[in-house]
Amino acid sequence: MPELPEVETIKRGIASSLEGQTIKSVLVRKKQLRWPIPDILTTILPKQSIISIHRRGKYLLCECTKGHILIHLGMSGNLQVLPYETELKKHDHVDIIFTNGMCLRYNDPRRFGCILWTEAPILEHKLLAKLGPEPLEKEFTGKYLYDRAKNRRVAVKNFIMNSNIVVGVGNIYANEALFFARIHPERAVGKISLVEYKRLTKIIKQVLQVAIKMGGTTLRDFTDSSGKPGYFKQELQVYGKTGEICSQCGTIIHTKKIGQRATYYCPICQR
Repeated sequence: MPELPEVETIKRGIASSLEGQTIKSVLVRKKQLRWPIPDILTTILPKQSIISIHRRGKYLLCECTKGHILIHLGMSGNLQVLPYETELKKHDHVDIIFTNGMCLRYNDPRRFGCILWTEAPILEHKLLAKLGPEPLEKEFTGKYLYDRAKNRRVAVKNFIMNSNIVVGVGNIYANEALFFARIHPERAVGKISLVEYKRLTKIIKQVLQVAIKMGGTTLRDFTDSSGKPGYFKQELQVYGKTGEICSQCGTIIHTKKIGQRATYYCPICQR
């Protein structure tokens, strides 16, 4: 699944190409995504311009003249800016076509993503209204996590992956951040000190920033808006490393399911 660094990478790629452009038409080849693509999209978007493109968590928010297109990439979605005449690939479900001959093409083999439209204030949308702070913003601090964790027993990995607590810390980056912070992923959040939370939030920011700089992580088929893979996979210390040697202590990396997600950790380094 594309996580925050991958979505941020795509956002930066498409924003530079699309902001200021005028939509000519919308072509929907397959409307059944996680939720059906609204029929109004094909009639309301033509002649509107893309004012700006933002990210909130793992959602892309395309501000248009009369409202917002809200896009989520789901498990396997991707966006590319291409000449409209570019040959179609399997699972190319939607084209937003611009007057300059380019299009924003949405591809999604598993169709768990979404493309929605709203004219209401975008941050009040039901998918966004209850989201926690952005992990790279100043509001996300060790004190914030410590206060939210008081008297709770949930595993810390599940806690930092909860989008109501903080957005965008997906499975790959939660594993990596907890390793560098030397915190066992199953530790109860109420048993972690303020000092540890300060270290953890700092490391979450660092891991995400490095991943964004490297274009995200390509494990199978993720590519950015120009078709290039992400290179953060080369930096992974524990994720996907079951049975390999810990880079810090030489112990074998372990794996187990926590919250239905594969979790990788060093039993010596992480306590």
